[in-house]
Amino acid sequence: MNLDLTDSDSRASLVRQIHAALPQTQCTRCGYPDCKAYAEAISHGQATINQCPPGGEEGVARLAAITGQPALSLNPTHGLEAPRSVAVIDEAWCIGCTLCLPVCPTDAILGSNKMMHTVIEQHCTGCELCIAVCPVDCISLETVSGERTGWAAWSQAQADEALNRYNFHSVLRANPLAKNPKTPVKPAQSAAEASPASLKQSVIAAALAKSRAARSAKP
Repeated sequence: MNLDLTDSDSRASLVRQIHAALPQTQCTRCGYPDCKAYAEAISHGQATINQCPPGGEEGVARLAAITGQPALSLNPTHGLEAPRSVAVIDEAWCIGCTLCLPVCPTDAILGSNKMMHTVIEQHCTGCELCIAVCPVDCISLETVSGERTGWAAWSQAQADEALNRYNFHSVLRANPLAKNPKTPVKPAQSAAEASPASLKQSVIAAALAKSRAARSAKP
């Protein structure tokens, strides 16, 4: 597959068109880290236009019209077209580990360390990325679009908002102080004091033990 673009401006324009036609769920099911990366891969002939389950068959048709390639059936390797779902957290079992917060591409999860989390439904894209990182399996999916699938279950306005939130999330991930530039930078700690990863793992392990004990005691 070769789109035969001879200059950088033409390729950049094609990337923008492809990117704008994607649903912006940032789910990574296409095999790329986000929708922009998938758009770039298509423009370079490194990915096919049928790798986006959230866009479904209509999404493939949109990409075919932009690239001039024939419309293909959705590749089941990347998933199937399905109704839109949102993540739901069972707050009774949430241990407040915060592992789901950084992976949510649109910051749709509200919570803090050792406190129960909840999902803001209107901001959730149904990407499913939070499910894999939850150590207590307290996150599930709930269908919200009935029988509507693909773009029939998702609007351009929702895609635009999801992209805006993802861009902001990416800025914060690259620079945590961007959210609160007045946050003081803590002085360097000794090796004995500075072990946040180990400390967090200990907290999670303790919370997991407490959660398992509670589940075992539940009739």
